[in-house]
Amino acid sequence: MTFPLHHVQQPRRHFLQEATLVLTAAATIPPVLAAAAEKPILRFGLITDLHYADKPAAGTRYYRETLDKLAEAADHFENDSLDFLVELGDLIDRADSVPTELGYLRRVDHEFALICAERHYVLGNHCVDTLRKEEFLDEVHQKESFYAFHRSGIHFLVLDACFRHDGLPYGRKNFVWTDTNIPPHELEWLEGELASGHEPVIVFAHQRLDVGDKHGVRNNAAVRQLLERSGRVLAVFQGHSHKNDYREIGRIHYCTHVAMVEGSGSGNNAYSTVDIHHDGSLQLHGFRQQKSYHWPES
Repeated sequence: MTFPLHHVQQPRRHFLQEATLVLTAAATIPPVLAAAAEKPILRFGLITDLHYADKPAAGTRYYRETLDKLAEAADHFENDSLDFLVELGDLIDRADSVPTELGYLRRVDHEFALICAERHYVLGNHCVDTLRKEEFLDEVHQKESFYAFHRSGIHFLVLDACFRHDGLPYGRKNFVWTDTNIPPHELEWLEGELASGHEPVIVFAHQRLDVGDKHGVRNNAAVRQLLERSGRVLAVFQGHSHKNDYREIGRIHYCTHVAMVEGSGSGNNAYSTVDIHHDGSLQLHGFRQQKSYHWPES
């Protein structure tokens, strides 16, 4: 189902008007059909910072336990009828050689790929510590590191901030992880995507767009300006700092997801599902260490 938004600067209002028609119609139909009408228009799964590696734990990161945690999430996602699944970056941890890092990637992606037919991978700094971007993307069968896709009247944007300040892409240990940037050619692409339609937009990123500390994209103010100016963006989902965090900036929800790798045992797992409803509201159902959120239409 699509949601025609007739004015770029007021997507939420039209999204809500469409919902009013849907809910009014639902009130006149039998209860069974009304219950079906109340289901979300779209549901997707989120995980981030798995940091899988076949190596001993270091500090609070339990690399080998990721596979068991991922198996638990897979069981849950199987019952939730996901439309697609998003991995928000750092699927693997760093290694000292290309063959070793490829081995980590092949092992964890074998399990990840079984969860959902449609998957989206956001590049994290650890994904391309030793590997080049094209090597990672070839293994997971994804053509681009930043791109757009469209589902059920929602426009989704996947960003890649794994670029140095001089525009060079991360790879082969050629970067410092705090030097993270959205380069000019990606900003130009983003501006074009945000100007090309009227549908609500959701953004996926690894490095954070809402903070100015070491976990933030260095030019995130320029990115946020584009997002806010479009009037279309509902939320940004991101990882990288390994903790629950949330900010609302310029009427956009910035949700930072907990890392799966943090802590030992199933109680320290973290994953979630996100429901998008007819009225434009979003509901993130967090499991284990991930917090839940409900963002009504504003």
